[in-house]
Amino acid sequence: MTPSDTPLRAAVFDMDGTLVDNMVFHNQAWVALARKLGLSLTADDFQTRFAGKKNEEILPELLGRALAPDELERLADEKENHYRTLYRPHLRLHRGAEAFISRLRAAGIPMAIATAAPHGNRELVIDGLGLRPVFHRIVGAEEVSRGKPFPDIFLAAAQGLGVDPSQCLAFEDAILGVMSAHDAGMPVVGITTTTSSTQLRQAGALWTLPDFTTLPPELEARLFGVGS
Repeated sequence: MTPSDTPLRAAVFDMDGTLVDNMVFHNQAWVALARKLGLSLTADDFQTRFAGKKNEEILPELLGRALAPDELERLADEKENHYRTLYRPHLRLHRGAEAFISRLRAAGIPMAIATAAPHGNRELVIDGLGLRPVFHRIVGAEEVSRGKPFPDIFLAAAQGLGVDPSQCLAFEDAILGVMSAHDAGMPVVGITTTTSSTQLRQAGALWTLPDFTTLPPELEARLFGVGS
C-alpha cells in the first residue's frame, strides 16, 4: 500500500477561514488597529504574514518591538472585540461544512479543531454554532508554545485524537496553516476562502477546494472507502 492509498482515520480542521468564512472580518479589524497605531498595512498583508499566528506573536512583529503584557493584552482585546462585533451577525458554517461534518460523524471518523484563535473567538464560533459536542479535541493557541507555521498545534490535535498525523486529513485556508499541517506530516486540503489554489499548493496542500460540498474521488476513497 502506497502512502497515497493509506486510509485516513481522522480529520483536523482549522477554524477561521476554514470551518467558517470569516477572515475578511479579522482582516478588517487588524487594518483598523494598524491604522490607529499609525501603520499602513493591507488586509492582504495580514492574511499572508500573520494568519495562523498567535496574537502574542503578531503584535510584536507588527509593531517591531517587544510589548509589555498589559499593552499586549489591551491591543489584542481591542482587535478581537472589534472582530467579534463585525462577524457576529454573519456567523455560519462554510458551504458544505455541516453536511460534511455530519458525514464524518456518521462514519465514526474522529475530528479535531486546531486554531490559533483566542478563547473568546473560539467560543463565538464553536459554541455559537453548537460544535463542541461534535469534535473530540479542540486545541487552542494557549496549549502550544509556537503558533503556525510551526507544526505544534496540529501535532497536539493528532495526539489528542490518538491517530498518527499521517492518517489525519487537515483542512486549512492560510499559507502558514498549510505549512504547519504539512510539517506535522498530515495530508492537507487547502480551502480557497482567502488564498489562491496555487499559493496553497506551493505551501504544501495536496488538494484545494472552494468549500466542503464536493471531495475529490481519491479523498472519498481514503476517508469513506468509496469512489475510485
